[in-house]
Amino acid sequence: MCDSGGMGEVLKSKRGLGFAACCAASSLWGCGFFFGKIALAEMNVGAMVFYRFAFALLVLLPLLATHKPGLNRREWGVLLMASFLGVPLQFLIQFYGLSLTTVSHASLMVGTLPVILAVGASVFMRERMDGIGWVALACSTVGAAMIALGGHSGGKGEATLKGDLLVVFSLLISLAWILLNKQLVERHSPVVVTAYGLAIGWLMLCVAVPVLFGLPPVSGVSAKAWWALAGSGVLCTATTTLLWNWGMTQVPASQAGILLNMEPLIGSLLGVVVLRETLGPSAWTGGGLILVAAVTLTTRSRAQASNSVVSYEL
Repeated sequence: MCDSGGMGEVLKSKRGLGFAACCAASSLWGCGFFFGKIALAEMNVGAMVFYRFAFALLVLLPLLATHKPGLNRREWGVLLMASFLGVPLQFLIQFYGLSLTTVSHASLMVGTLPVILAVGASVFMRERMDGIGWVALACSTVGAAMIALGGHSGGKGEATLKGDLLVVFSLLISLAWILLNKQLVERHSPVVVTAYGLAIGWLMLCVAVPVLFGLPPVSGVSAKAWWALAGSGVLCTATTTLLWNWGMTQVPASQAGILLNMEPLIGSLLGVVVLRETLGPSAWTGGGLILVAAVTLTTRSRAQASNSVVSYEL
């Protein structure tokens, strides 16, 4: 009984740390559009994404040197596919969408990702959420919608439907990246999956960016833009992916997905505090719903992930 109770406390503690890691990752991701918009004022989408991952790779280089991958042939295929979907394809589309819309709108569109992830995890990973989990998911989604309906005033540029839809489309691509990474971190260290996945993705950018956008600029870029690129690479890419991939080893993807709504919440707060945008009462209420849903899910839901291994046809 004592051993069983002690093991239960350890598992509960690791589950809590897993949720904390996913929450921290989502919160830092919320700064990504803000940093990206600063850099996009001085360079094109391809250059901005290229430098973002270059800075991330600088942080991950020591991990590449100290961690052997240990992947088999099939797992290398999964990692290559995840890297392609999660780095060049997702980010080039997402930040092209950002270049056509506002930081606030792009952040708010991310509120659709938890729904996409929960459905994807249910279909592909055979995960099931209990009633409390689904209610929390619904409340979080309603909260994101209320933020969007709350409106924004001012801001540089205007939101466009094309830009918003491109951001949502990139989230559909990120679903595949999340589920493929979850499969890999069930067998390998999150550090290995993160470091090698982002390194492969950056090498793909080295090929794609010059062809599609031209060579990234090395001069004529302000210190402000370089700091924004460094922040987006170190904080919003390397740190977030390490935290997220580790967190996904401790909690089901469908539960972790609810915490992704921290991203639009943080993005909206940056709009209010830094960009001096104004949110209405419904938007503030929506932010509260997101936080309440996140707390409810992490403390009350008993959803479990399937132990079965999902086979991906690549």
